[in-house]
Amino acid sequence: MPKLSEFMEDHPIVPYIRQFGFAARSPWFLPERRLLDYLLLYVQEGEFRMRVDGNELNMQPGECALVQPGSLVTLQGVTHTITPFIHMDIFYNPHRSQSFATRPGQIDLTEYSHLLQPTLNQMEGIQVPVRLKIKDPVAFRAKLLDIIRLQTEPNALHQLKAQTLAGELVVAIVESHSAADTVSRTTPQTLNWVTSFLSFHLSERVTVKDLAKRANFSPSRFNTLFRERFGMSPHQYLLNMRIASAKDLLATTDNKLEDIARYCGFHDIHHFLANIAPVCKTPPHPANLVA
Repeated sequence: MPKLSEFMEDHPIVPYIRQFGFAARSPWFLPERRLLDYLLLYVQEGEFRMRVDGNELNMQPGECALVQPGSLVTLQGVTHTITPFIHMDIFYNPHRSQSFATRPGQIDLTEYSHLLQPTLNQMEGIQVPVRLKIKDPVAFRAKLLDIIRLQTEPNALHQLKAQTLAGELVVAIVESHSAADTVSRTTPQTLNWVTSFLSFHLSERVTVKDLAKRANFSPSRFNTLFRERFGMSPHQYLLNMRIASAKDLLATTDNKLEDIARYCGFHDIHHFLANIAPVCKTPPHPANLVA
């Protein structure tokens, strides 16, 4: 099995949300099907059963499940149920727009093999069960619900936020179902995880101490390795990512400057303008702020 860092080099983690909903239903049944993508669901209310690759599970309210690609799955709401869910790709596939959430009864996916997502369990030291055992289930469920709410009111900024939250869910799943030292054993030397990690936490305060702890290094050692790997300090690297993201949002959306600044992690609008103005051909002006 490939290590986490090796696997991510060939399969970048770029979540893509394909289908979503709150799924409030009276007793119901979906016949067996095989998945191309990931199905993540949360049993919010009711008696819910599922059969995955021949194994039956009775899910309780409050529990979350993840069905991985290639699995045969049957779903049943024994009573009235509310099961928020998302179908998504976790790993980047250039043909992802051609993929789809399979229909009940659709089992032979031979002609769609190029769309089949890799599974998380293909990585060394990671074994994700169908019934998830998340370390912080309250925060996990809240992020799942936030993703669905953001997707129901689509605009570029909401989709970007939803994608970021989806990345955080993936991190939570991997961290909760990895051998204790998997991340520290496989990733610190190459630091290949840094770009993805920072992109998932762009709006948050991230310190060198935080990154060094995640990489299992002292801050000074981490700084040295980071400069060798990326040719600049962690602070400058993160600032460059925030500026690039802000420029993209300015060019492709009509979102308010305050929202873009906040999402990209700038302390306030003045800090945002001071950093973005020098790199824009037509810098945004404070007068353009929308109240």
